Amino acid sequence: MQIHIANPTGLCFGVKRAITTLEDELDKTKQVYSLGSPIHNTQEINRLKKLGLIVVDNPEDVPFGAVSFVRAHGVTPKTYNLLKQRSSVVVDGTCPFVRTAQERARALSKEGYIVVILGDVKHPEVKAIMGYVEGEVVVLSDKDEIPQFLIGKKCGILSQTTQKVASFVSLVSSFISVSPEIKICNTICKATLERQESVFRLASEVEGMVVLGGHDSANTHKLVEISVDAGVPTKWIEHANELNKEWLKKKENIGIAAGGSTPDWLIKELIQKLNVM
Repeated sequence: MQIHIANPTGLCFGVKRAITTLEDELDKTKQVYSLGSPIHNTQEINRLKKLGLIVVDNPEDVPFGAVSFVRAHGVTPKTYNLLKQRSSVVVDGTCPFVRTAQERARALSKEGYIVVILGDVKHPEVKAIMGYVEGEVVVLSDKDEIPQFLIGKKCGILSQTTQKVASFVSLVSSFISVSPEIKICNTICKATLERQESVFRLASEVEGMVVLGGHDSANTHKLVEISVDAGVPTKWIEHANELNKEWLKKKENIGIAAGGSTPDWLIKELIQKLNVM
């Protein structure tokens, strides 16, 4: 069996930066409260919990005087202020690309545009971006969801950083006939684009694709979609132990891709397992 690895793979810049920052703080203080899971990977979270990480759902769950952590997805300004009121230190791990999307959303609203975000309205990154909008904001997951009330309105369009470029282009194209004035901010992360393009190319060269990453990871989900759309048998797993010989049967060339929240040690485990199967 030949194994081909999509490049780049593993932790993206924003997540790696956030996890490194978190590890440094855990090394100093031995206990850090993270508002939400800092990475969409169960195995990595379990490792960090052993170092002193405590994951909470609300700012009110952070004890007064504790150290709190803002994950790569970012938070709304309101939430950040609540954390500051309760914490002795707020360690901000917001991804720089997400920060750019937040600032672009704020600027568009100040310029009088209705802010349109391509993304998942339930995703923490999108919720954080919405918090920076001072006027009206609409979140769409597809070009077919454009509401009637936007017709004739001045719209500023941006994207969740992990969206597929094709989806963003399609949405923007649809707004040409909807809005008399549009302003486009391409906030898709460059590393995300490179990862998606790599998976698309590799999927056409192999007999099966194994995508490694958390099932609640948006960017991993997009990699799976791209692989499936390419017509290659695709297996989405969170851990090497989920892969079985039956799925690999009669496949001589296997491609491996990993989401931006998948640490290198999990990728190495998968490669090792494939080499002995």
